[in-house]
Amino acid sequence: MKVIILQHISIEDPGYIKDLMINDGAELTTIELDEGQKIPSDLSKFDAMFCMGGPMDTWMEKDYPWLIEEKKAINEFVVFLKKPYLGFCLGCQLLGEVTGGKVVKSKNPEIGMLDINFSENKKNDLLFSKFPEKIKSLQWHSYEVQELEKNKDITLIASSPETKYQIFKYKNYAYGIQFHIEIKKTTVSEWGCVPEYKSALEKQLGEGALDKFDKDSQTHMSSMNEYSKILYENFKKLVQ
Repeated sequence: MKVIILQHISIEDPGYIKDLMINDGAELTTIELDEGQKIPSDLSKFDAMFCMGGPMDTWMEKDYPWLIEEKKAINEFVVFLKKPYLGFCLGCQLLGEVTGGKVVKSKNPEIGMLDINFSENKKNDLLFSKFPEKIKSLQWHSYEVQELEKNKDITLIASSPETKYQIFKYKNYAYGIQFHIEIKKTTVSEWGCVPEYKSALEKQLGEGALDKFDKDSQTHMSSMNEYSKILYENFKKLVQ
């Protein structure tokens, strides 16, 4: 399995799912966009694309001009090549924008270990049918994608009290996941070193919130890792 991974900051990689892919012997090609690395012109040689989170937002094309080429690449891979895609947080919003949605500032930022509620559409979904009706997962976002209902090829799979499109899919092979199910034990402490992330965290939860957030994430780590395993095993079926 050949996978291209689009990253926007080095510490936001596919996390636990990356470990699973390495154990499987997958061939991973990581493009660190924030460091000036270029997306290959021939995307057809890849079996799947992962697009990760980052401290920037989809509309910041003047500050991060590589976002323009990234959106074109996602559009080519998903809409024209029709290949499997998993986008987390920013990667979710980029897929949403590419497929006709609008990324807007959330009414209330979601930061913490919060509930994700699945819709009826979960029952027949390849990736998420085995998930429980409700899970807790790590949220760390201030923007979200909306207006995806305009695209008849979009299916809503899960929501939260604040964000309608926590999980959606385009057709049956490209998925946007607004939360971070892919994290592992070191994730929160590493992300807390990013000024934009720390500022958003303390603004939402108060000064010194990082330690509590880290402890909360560790409490739920085994379940998130288990969900990541299910997600990955089912995603491989899409690739095959």
